[in-house]
Amino acid sequence: MAWDEWEELKAQAADRQPTRTRLNQYPADQGGDGTQGDLVVGHKDLEAVGKAAHDLYDDFTAYSGHARVASEAAAGGLKGEGFALGSALEHVTERWTEQTRTLLDACAHISNHLRRTEIRHASDDAHIHGVVSSIAVLDEGFDTRKGT
Repeated sequence: MAWDEWEELKAQAADRQPTRTRLNQYPADQGGDGTQGDLVVGHKDLEAVGKAAHDLYDDFTAYSGHARVASEAAAGGLKGEGFALGSALEHVTERWTEQTRTLLDACAHISNHLRRTEIRHASDDAHIHGVVSSIAVLDEGFDTRKGT
């Protein structure tokens, strides 16, 4: 491409509608309860995300393993016959394995984090219940001393 052609293409691009960044958000004029920006997630929502991450982990482990084994066998066969494609396929298989590990690690992290979050919230709920219950017992003691 010649320099003049490059300059012409740049000028044509500048004449077109400029690209703008647009942030997606909930439009303020569409109602709502005035709590814009609050994130509310229920136990069922977290459970569904955790289950999906766990299922993806299990399924992808099995299916990616089949693909890896088949690709390694094909790469070995091609290399053994002297085809350069064998080395290329071997390289792709190595990258596939690395990317698979990354995805599986992410799925495990999500699933485990949500499981720990659920356990932690249950523990917090039990603690809060204990504190509130002890306050109620304390209040009863004051009410009893007052004679009410």
